[in-house]
Amino acid sequence: MNTPDNVPVDVDADPPQPLVRNRRTTLTFDAFHEYHHRVWLRYARTQVGSRAGAEAVVEAACAQLLSDWNHVLEQESVPAYAWAVLKERIREWLDRDGRAPALAETAAFEAACRGRLLDELLDEADGPGGPDAAGGFTALENGLRLYAAIAELPERQHDIVVLRYVLGCPEEDVAEYLGCGTVAVRAQVRHAKRKLAAGLGQGRNHRTGER
Repeated sequence: MNTPDNVPVDVDADPPQPLVRNRRTTLTFDAFHEYHHRVWLRYARTQVGSRAGAEAVVEAACAQLLSDWNHVLEQESVPAYAWAVLKERIREWLDRDGRAPALAETAAFEAACRGRLLDELLDEADGPGGPDAAGGFTALENGLRLYAAIAELPERQHDIVVLRYVLGCPEEDVAEYLGCGTVAVRAQVRHAKRKLAAGLGQGRNHRTGER
């Protein structure tokens, strides 16, 4: 940029404004990254199956977000936009190697599924079918049927189940990631649990010949 002859150039002056904005942008991203990184990494691992793969996916997502951070900050929901970027990087990673999501291979997922979610599915099944229906779920101790049932959920319900029951995220955080309200999260949880309970009950009936 040309400088008028009567204006001295001070080499010790403050950096130009764009550089200041860049520093502030980086700090903003660093704070956002620090808050969300652990959940991103844990979620990615449930999908790709290895820590190294999860780290690579999250690193790629973060690089994209940082490069477009000013644009990201203009979005209606920054966490929801970032979540969509993470999901896209996960899909690319899986598609590149022709892999399916690795929920059933993740030890942390198995441990979580034997806890609160399984208990709530038992409660769900204990309704119309009574205690006998709930008894059919004892076969879920290895988690295999539950993994398969969750994999069949619509993407939004799948993410809510994984975030709430596998990663233990509060409803408010789940709502941020999905770009909706907590009421919508609760509604989707109810729908997901009903589908899981119904699907698992059907599997039990096919296996035993019950109708």
